Amino acid sequence: MTGKSQKVVVLGAGQAGLQTVVSLRQLGHEGEIVLVGDEPEAPYQRPPLSKGYLKGELERERLYLKGEDYYAEHEVSLRLGVSAEAIDTAARTVRLSDGATLDWDALVIATGARARRLDVHGADLDGVLELRTMADIDRLKPHARAGVNVLVVGAGYIGLEAAAALTQMGAKVKVLEAAPQVLGRVAGPEIGQFFLETHRAAGVEIMLNARLSEFVGEGGKLTGARLAEGDIVDCDIALVGVGVVPNMEIAERAGIRCGNGVCVDEQAKTSAESVYAIGDVALRPLTHYRREGRLESVHNAIEGGKIAAAAIMGAPPPPIDVPWFWSDQYALKLQTAGLWTGADESVLRGEPQSGRFAVFYLKEGAVIAVDAVNSPPDFIVGKKLVAAGARVAPGELGDTSISMKEISAKALSPS
Repeated sequence: MTGKSQKVVVLGAGQAGLQTVVSLRQLGHEGEIVLVGDEPEAPYQRPPLSKGYLKGELERERLYLKGEDYYAEHEVSLRLGVSAEAIDTAARTVRLSDGATLDWDALVIATGARARRLDVHGADLDGVLELRTMADIDRLKPHARAGVNVLVVGAGYIGLEAAAALTQMGAKVKVLEAAPQVLGRVAGPEIGQFFLETHRAAGVEIMLNARLSEFVGEGGKLTGARLAEGDIVDCDIALVGVGVVPNMEIAERAGIRCGNGVCVDEQAKTSAESVYAIGDVALRPLTHYRREGRLESVHNAIEGGKIAAAAIMGAPPPPIDVPWFWSDQYALKLQTAGLWTGADESVLRGEPQSGRFAVFYLKEGAVIAVDAVNSPPDFIVGKKLVAAGARVAPGELGDTSISMKEISAKALSPS
């Protein structure tokens, strides 16, 4: 059976799964496509959940990635509210939670990741919430108002975005972070310090090096959180944002090779024939860093969908972009290109107190990442420098009298 006529089943109706469907049809796929999602909602955007959607600035309808008519017009069978329970790679079937069994010629695992649960007493109390799905935010919304005491556990992107939004809505917010720095997993210390000071200036109390011991409550309802030192932090609501866990169990049970995610090659192929994995669940080659890793981003979801679709169709693979991310907090937009881990030098460009600056990360003289705050030129050019593995003198990167256009022209010109 040719790529054009294969029956493709996609497990996971998020951004990655939908992109696979869109790309397949764009590449001329004519066969049956089934998109399976365990949420009752059609594919929607996750990034606005902790920002515009929580604050009521973005209506639910605007979250959806495609209108209702798209699926019928492109002959996509949408199976929502059901999850995949078992994959038989030999028979090429997948069993769903509603008892149905689907056969497939090509299978795409885009099951994403779930919020990491805290293994502490009281985690099941009424008032302890997660920040991952539309339903999670819908449960939070009634409490997002002035005067409510909110404890955010985890100072990563999601936790700080929620803290900013809730503070702007009048809530009293405290953030608990076990590490010595906010955004420590995704950014360097200069960026962490800047956002720490920004949140504190906005009235958010941030506790670093603080470990949660248990949640406490009365009558099954949350009243506070006990720290490892014994202190109790009073709160009406606790939002847990301590990372995610890849939903790879179904692949593991099927005998597909996994690590910190479902292992794939450059074409998103798994160890099983005609089975692909993309998005948050995939442990993929990181082309620009000569290692593998699991990325949690819109860029990765879209790129993965395009890669899998091209592989299924036997089409040329899409160009591989540098990993990129963003975060909106208050009036600040943090744009990141590349992965800073492993950097042996950082260069500050601009003044943080101005609210517009960037930090470039170098390894052995080559630019491997950039964090840009309210500075699109630094992000755009920095992304090109990372992609090229360009070497730029730290003194030039930090000199704002030299434009990024000049730096780009010099660093990227053929020698």
